Amino acid sequence: METTLQPRDLAEALAQRAAHPDALPLAGGTDLMVEINFDRRRPARILDLTRLRELEEVGRDGDDLVIGAGVTHTRLTGLRTEAPGLAIAARTVGSPQIRNRGTLGGNVATASPAGDALPPLVAAGATIELASATGTRVVPIGEFLTGPKRTVLGADELITGIRIPAARGPQQFAKVGPRNAMVIAVCSFALHLDVDARTVGTAIGSAAPTVIRATEAEEFLTALLADGDRWERRTPVSDAETARFGELVGAAARPIDDVRGTIAYRRHALTVLGRRTLSWCWQEHMAA
Repeated sequence: METTLQPRDLAEALAQRAAHPDALPLAGGTDLMVEINFDRRRPARILDLTRLRELEEVGRDGDDLVIGAGVTHTRLTGLRTEAPGLAIAARTVGSPQIRNRGTLGGNVATASPAGDALPPLVAAGATIELASATGTRVVPIGEFLTGPKRTVLGADELITGIRIPAARGPQQFAKVGPRNAMVIAVCSFALHLDVDARTVGTAIGSAAPTVIRATEAEEFLTALLADGDRWERRTPVSDAETARFGELVGAAARPIDDVRGTIAYRRHALTVLGRRTLSWCWQEHMAA
């Protein structure tokens, strides 16, 4: 590395980003430093974002929760009321040291299909706030993620925040790995129930080129809960109905065979995760 740029505020960071589009942004560094240490990258410049306090804020804008790109996973674990699915996912990220350093913006920018924060964001319909020296734009996360570690982020842009609707019902996240911590997900699943809007959101991680929704599972569960107004009556969901939802989740996956798991295993695991997360969410709703 030849140069480390150290802007003192967001305006200066955007100006430097425009002047040096080859500079790699660094906040927590939990992904970038691994690539540098293994000699996968040798950037000519680093854009150090650690001094930008504007990116560390969490606030409300109407019904939305606005999370700065520099907010760490440790802080995300405290959002148990406003964004429970994201809080659960944040607790599964790496070790305490990684959670203390890694940021939500970094997880989004890396765009790994196995990124733990991504399924809860996709399931909840989050949007990504992008800024450059010439202006800002907001992109739905489903449009922001275009492939494995690929996004629509421009060479002169930075992620400044993530906007997510505040929870209006139960949310869950679960992942499968060879152990409980310090692992990349073999597969993961997020479920979002919006009791007020009577809608269902889902997202599958690490079982397709990018995080995807299980649309047929969403349609099935939406129709199931609308029948007889189960949302209001809080009647139980049967084992057969839960199993069918899980089957649709597994069927929606587009996995590959790799060193972490086979196609068959990932589909089976997602079927189980679909059943479990629905059971957990609906039990929470019935008890509310």
